[in-house]
Amino acid sequence: MRLPWFKLVAVLLVIWALVGGAIFWARSVKPTPASIMRYLEEHPVANASAADRDKMLEKIAQELNQLGYDDRREVRMSRKLDAFFRALQPPEQSRFLDLTLPTGFKQMMDALNKMTPEKRKQFVDKALADMKKHEGDDVPDGQRNVDANAQKMIDQGFRAFYSDASAETKMDVAPLIEQIQRNLQNIR
Repeated sequence: MRLPWFKLVAVLLVIWALVGGAIFWARSVKPTPASIMRYLEEHPVANASAADRDKMLEKIAQELNQLGYDDRREVRMSRKLDAFFRALQPPEQSRFLDLTLPTGFKQMMDALNKMTPEKRKQFVDKALADMKKHEGDDVPDGQRNVDANAQKMIDQGFRAFYSDASAETKMDVAPLIEQIQRNLQNIR
């Protein structure tokens, strides 16, 4: 009588071990902000060959695109991505932006669409205050004209806003868009 129960318990333990192993493996394969930042620290792009730089650019872009909005924001706020981006050549920078901007802006629009109107208003008010604080700031010499990468970011952002934002989000964010346009006119 004990033998069938023993076999059943053994089979269940094996199944649970397999499922636990699969979950552990899946979590270890999924990129995290910490794993991306660690990779950036361990693999400086400045000393890499052209082929290695290309592989690194692809890897970082792919992993960044797999992150959720909050995780992606954590990587951006760490500023480690800034040093990586500055170390890239202009064509590499452009390619990196082509690979990452669409996903990033779509995630941002989805996040704005999911916010409650109150939370969206807080977001807009904080962003407006920050932008108005710098509205009259003089732009450093040599940066009067928006470069191609900045223009790419602006275009992609507006494209995502107009195509992915809900009507309610567009209404709530309209004052922020107007302020962005005023600040851009000061740069140009």
